Amino acid sequence: MTRVLVVEDDPQLVRALVINLQARKYGVDPAPDGATALRLAAARRPDVVVLDLGLPDMDGVDVIRALRGWTRVPILVLSARRASDEKVAALDAGADDYVTKPFSMDELLARLRAAVRRTETAPLAQETAVVTTDDFTIDLLAKRATRAGHDVRLTPTEWHLLEILVTSPGRLITQKHLLQEVWGVSQNNKTNYLRVYMAQLRRKLEADPSHPRYLITEPGMGYRFEG
Repeated sequence: MTRVLVVEDDPQLVRALVINLQARKYGVDPAPDGATALRLAAARRPDVVVLDLGLPDMDGVDVIRALRGWTRVPILVLSARRASDEKVAALDAGADDYVTKPFSMDELLARLRAAVRRTETAPLAQETAVVTTDDFTIDLLAKRATRAGHDVRLTPTEWHLLEILVTSPGRLITQKHLLQEVWGVSQNNKTNYLRVYMAQLRRKLEADPSHPRYLITEPGMGYRFEG
């Protein structure tokens, strides 16, 4: 049974989540605040965490940081905060996905299933040195990309950017994280670097660069690789 830790202080929403999750055979542990959430996470070892950012005792971002100190459990943020910088802060702290309130239960459940799926396949992905898609192949050990049987020439910067994305399939990687990892900067005014290099990668790897299938932009937030 997949166990879900629901961290939310709105009793009505908690009740709705518990009913919907249990009806789909999930085990549910509700926590009304951050301290309870951290205690239950350590005791119950959930498979996924659904976390509200506006908690009575601490900010949800601090809960994410505390969890990330010892676990890679998928964290799905559920919040009324709509500003992109709030979302980026949660994602940079280690959240895997972000659903804005009000939300549809079907969307939340789909995101939840996707988060659990990525965890189930993650060990395999980490052990696999070759990432294969219908259009290109990335050999992470040999640092080699091929498309239609031919080598694709990538610059060191292009390679570094691609490597970060393909080793976390399905996960949104924020602009700030990519800028810090690849260029050692985190200023948002450098996001033009990312746009230029992502355009080059799409031109070299995507069948239709103007409608990318693999290297996806999340406007104002970051990028993700869909294998």
